[in-house]
Amino acid sequence: MKSPSKLPGAKESMLPIAGHDHLQGSIDAPVQLVEYGDYECPFCGEAYPVVKAVQQELGESLCFAFRNFPLANLHPHAQHAAEAAEAAAFQQHFWAMHSMLFENQDQLEDEDLVGYASALRLDARRLISEVMTGEHAARVREDFRSGARGGVNGTPTFFINGIRYAGQSTFNGLLTALVGRRAG
Repeated sequence: MKSPSKLPGAKESMLPIAGHDHLQGSIDAPVQLVEYGDYECPFCGEAYPVVKAVQQELGESLCFAFRNFPLANLHPHAQHAAEAAEAAAFQQHFWAMHSMLFENQDQLEDEDLVGYASALRLDARRLISEVMTGEHAARVREDFRSGARGGVNGTPTFFINGIRYAGQSTFNGLLTALVGRRAG
């Protein structure tokens, strides 16, 4: 198992980190959005299409990073879902699995994860084996700890250019905050 990259101090870790984070967009984009999320959280499920719409709107001026923050005490399938996304990353399909998990967040049993891996044409046996043995648990834990160091205590939690976003997870609210950071 590849060991997780260490994240810097709390303030710096609220920015996307090349080589550690799963990124969509350029790390050099003028606006950087980090989400701490839980695949079983209904609020994260509501934010998922909002983030996609904002990404579409801002295009190349936005770098988006997703970090795992499974609230296992509230969502019993969140940890395995996060580990499945990380296992998919080792097969070069993090974002496809990320989408699959959010689009099917009411069906996150281990058998469902196997089905999603198969649907994405991943090595499903490898993926579920890695989930069951906890091969990617350290990576998920490091994401969680970085969030906790930064004051994250619920999901979704967003940081825009390293600063916590306190507004609503709506298209207009998030877009306004992101555009404001780009101009600022």
